[in-house]
Amino acid sequence: MGKTMTTSDDYPNEHYQKLKNELRRGVLILAVLAELSEEHYGYSLRKNLMAKGLEIDEGTLYPLIRRLEKQQLLTSEWREENNRKKRFYTLSDIGRQTLDALTDEWRNVETTLNTILS
Repeated sequence: MGKTMTTSDDYPNEHYQKLKNELRRGVLILAVLAELSEEHYGYSLRKNLMAKGLEIDEGTLYPLIRRLEKQQLLTSEWREENNRKKRFYTLSDIGRQTLDALTDEWRNVETTLNTILS
């Protein structure tokens, strides 16, 4: 008899949902930093992340962007595009160094977890 696969949304355990959210928070930071290697405004950043399969709502994304900017990992500037003012974000030098270090750490963790989970 085969295993029945369930999606994470079907999983009834409340602890699972909390743990999944914790796991996603760290992944979101890395994904946002990586995507901001190229300049984006908020909506284009969210759209690109979602196109790559990472669901993120505005209520999560914008506070995260503000926090990363406050931590000096991002720089931003207001510009007009299509007769609308938009705030464009990109990585600062510190942000690039942090992204490189976090990417290395992610790869180490991924390798270790693949070994543990296999």
